[in-house]
Amino acid sequence: MKARMIDITGKPTIIREAMASGKIILSKDTLNLIKENKVEKGNVIEICSVAAIMGVKKTPEILPHAHNIPIESVEVNVNIEDDGLRMTVKVKTTAKTGVEMDALSGVLAGLLTVWDMVKKYEKDDKGQYPFTRIEDVRVISKIKRDER
Repeated sequence: MKARMIDITGKPTIIREAMASGKIILSKDTLNLIKENKVEKGNVIEICSVAAIMGVKKTPEILPHAHNIPIESVEVNVNIEDDGLRMTVKVKTTAKTGVEMDALSGVLAGLLTVWDMVKKYEKDDKGQYPFTRIEDVRVISKIKRDER
Protein backbone atom coordinates (compact mmCIF):
# COMPACT_ATOMS: atom_id res chain seq x y z
CA MET A 1 0.00 0.00 0.00
CA LYS A 2 1.22 3.44 -0.90
CA ALA A 3 0.02 6.62 0.80
CA ARG A 4 0.61 10.13 -0.43
CA MET A 5 -0.67 13.63 0.02
CA ILE A 6 -2.21 15.25 -3.06
CA ASP A 7 0.38 17.30 -4.96
CA ILE A 8 -0.75 20.94 -5.17
CA THR A 9 2.51 22.44 -6.41
CA GLY A 10 1.01 23.26 -9.83
CA LYS A 11 -2.08 25.02 -8.47
CA PRO A 12 -2.17 28.81 -8.37
CA THR A 13 -2.09 30.72 -5.11
CA ILE A 14 -5.42 32.54 -4.82
CA ILE A 15 -7.71 33.96 -2.15
CA ARG A 16 -9.77 31.23 -0.53
CA GLU A 17 -12.50 31.49 2.06
CA ALA A 18 -14.84 29.01 3.70
CA MET A 19 -17.59 29.26 6.28
CA ALA A 20 -18.89 26.34 8.32
CA SER A 21 -21.42 26.06 11.11
CA GLY A 22 -22.83 23.62 13.60
CA LYS A 23 -25.01 23.46 16.64
CA ILE A 24 -24.94 21.84 20.06
CA ILE A 25 -28.33 21.03 21.58
CA LEU A 26 -28.45 21.84 25.29
CA SER A 27 -31.03 22.01 28.07
CA LYS A 28 -32.73 25.31 28.90
CA ASP A 29 -31.07 25.27 32.34
CA THR A 30 -27.62 24.93 30.80
CA LEU A 31 -28.34 27.69 28.29
CA ASN A 32 -29.36 29.96 31.15
CA LEU A 33 -26.09 29.21 32.97
CA ILE A 34 -24.17 30.12 29.80
CA LYS A 35 -26.17 33.35 29.34
CA GLU A 36 -25.60 34.34 32.97
CA ASN A 37 -21.90 33.35 32.81
CA LYS A 38 -22.38 30.94 35.73
CA VAL A 39 -20.70 27.84 34.29
CA GLU A 40 -18.12 26.61 36.77
CA LYS A 41 -15.39 26.14 34.15
CA GLY A 42 -15.59 29.74 32.93
CA ASN A 43 -17.07 31.90 30.19
CA VAL A 44 -18.33 29.36 27.66
CA ILE A 45 -18.67 31.79 24.75
CA GLU A 46 -15.16 33.19 25.11
CA ILE A 47 -13.47 29.84 25.68
CA CYS A 48 -15.27 27.98 22.88
CA SER A 49 -14.42 30.83 20.50
CA VAL A 50 -10.72 30.52 21.31
CA ALA A 51 -10.98 26.73 20.95
CA ALA A 52 -12.51 27.19 17.50
CA ILE A 53 -9.56 29.35 16.41
CA MET A 54 -7.15 26.75 17.78
CA GLY A 55 -9.07 24.00 15.97
CA VAL A 56 -8.67 25.87 12.68
CA LYS A 57 -4.92 26.24 13.21
CA LYS A 58 -4.45 22.56 14.19
CA THR A 59 -6.34 21.05 11.24
CA PRO A 60 -3.25 19.61 9.46
CA GLU A 61 -2.25 17.88 12.70
CA ILE A 62 -5.51 15.93 12.96
CA LEU A 63 -6.43 15.37 9.29
CA PRO A 64 -3.68 13.41 7.50
CA HIS A 65 -4.38 14.83 4.04
CA ALA A 66 -4.92 18.46 5.04
CA HIS A 67 -2.17 20.75 3.82
CA ASN A 68 -0.44 23.11 6.21
CA ILE A 69 -1.52 26.45 4.78
CA PRO A 70 -1.26 29.99 6.12
CA ILE A 71 -4.36 30.90 8.09
CA GLU A 72 -4.76 34.61 7.52
CA SER A 73 -8.13 35.27 9.14
CA VAL A 74 -10.57 33.45 11.41
CA GLU A 75 -13.93 34.84 12.50
CA VAL A 76 -16.01 33.00 15.08
CA ASN A 77 -19.64 33.81 15.82
CA VAL A 78 -21.56 32.14 18.62
CA ASN A 79 -25.31 32.57 19.00
CA ILE A 80 -27.48 31.19 21.75
CA GLU A 81 -30.71 29.82 20.29
CA ASP A 82 -33.85 28.45 22.00
CA ASP A 83 -32.56 24.88 22.12
CA GLY A 84 -28.79 25.25 21.90
CA LEU A 85 -25.76 27.15 20.80
CA ARG A 86 -24.83 27.69 17.13
CA MET A 87 -21.28 28.39 16.05
CA THR A 88 -20.15 29.76 12.70
CA VAL A 89 -16.48 29.85 11.69
CA LYS A 90 -15.16 31.75 8.68
CA VAL A 91 -11.58 31.15 7.54
CA LYS A 92 -9.56 33.03 4.91
CA THR A 93 -6.21 32.39 3.28
CA THR A 94 -4.17 33.03 0.19
CA ALA A 95 -3.06 29.54 -0.77
CA LYS A 96 -3.14 26.71 -3.30
CA THR A 97 -5.87 24.76 -1.52
CA GLY A 98 -9.08 25.56 0.30
CA VAL A 99 -9.96 26.09 3.94
CA GLU A 100 -13.28 24.27 4.29
CA MET A 101 -11.76 21.49 6.40
CA ASP A 102 -10.14 24.12 8.61
CA ALA A 103 -13.51 25.85 9.11
CA LEU A 104 -15.18 22.52 9.93
CA SER A 105 -12.41 21.65 12.39
CA GLY A 106 -12.90 25.00 14.09
CA VAL A 107 -16.64 24.45 14.46
CA LEU A 108 -16.18 20.98 15.91
CA ALA A 109 -13.40 22.02 18.28
CA GLY A 110 -15.55 24.89 19.52
CA LEU A 111 -18.68 22.79 19.99
CA LEU A 112 -16.77 19.99 21.70
CA THR A 113 -15.36 22.60 24.07
CA VAL A 114 -18.89 23.72 24.92
CA TRP A 115 -19.86 20.10 25.66
CA ASP A 116 -16.79 19.64 27.84
CA MET A 117 -17.52 22.80 29.78
CA VAL A 118 -21.19 22.02 30.45
CA LYS A 119 -21.22 18.23 30.67
CA LYS A 120 -21.84 18.23 34.42
CA TYR A 121 -25.11 20.12 33.84
CA GLU A 122 -26.23 17.98 30.90
CA LYS A 123 -25.92 14.52 32.51
CA ASP A 124 -28.96 12.71 33.83
CA ASP A 125 -29.00 10.77 37.12
CA LYS A 126 -27.39 7.78 35.33
CA GLY A 127 -24.51 9.86 33.97
CA GLN A 128 -25.85 9.82 30.41
CA TYR A 129 -26.55 12.64 27.96
CA PRO A 130 -30.17 12.09 26.91
CA PHE A 131 -30.58 15.34 24.93
CA THR A 132 -27.11 16.76 24.32
CA ARG A 133 -25.88 16.37 20.76
CA ILE A 134 -23.90 18.13 18.08
CA GLU A 135 -25.78 18.45 14.81
CA ASP A 136 -26.10 20.29 11.52
CA VAL A 137 -22.33 20.59 11.00
CA ARG A 138 -21.78 21.71 7.43
CA VAL A 139 -19.94 23.96 5.03
CA ILE A 140 -22.11 27.00 4.35
CA SER A 141 -19.94 28.55 1.66
CA LYS A 142 -16.64 28.14 -0.15
CA ILE A 143 -15.14 30.93 -2.23
CA LYS A 144 -12.13 31.06 -4.55
CA ARG A 145 -11.08 34.26 -6.27
CA ASP A 146 -7.98 35.29 -8.13
CA GLU A 147 -7.17 38.90 -7.27
CA ARG A 148 -3.58 39.10 -8.44
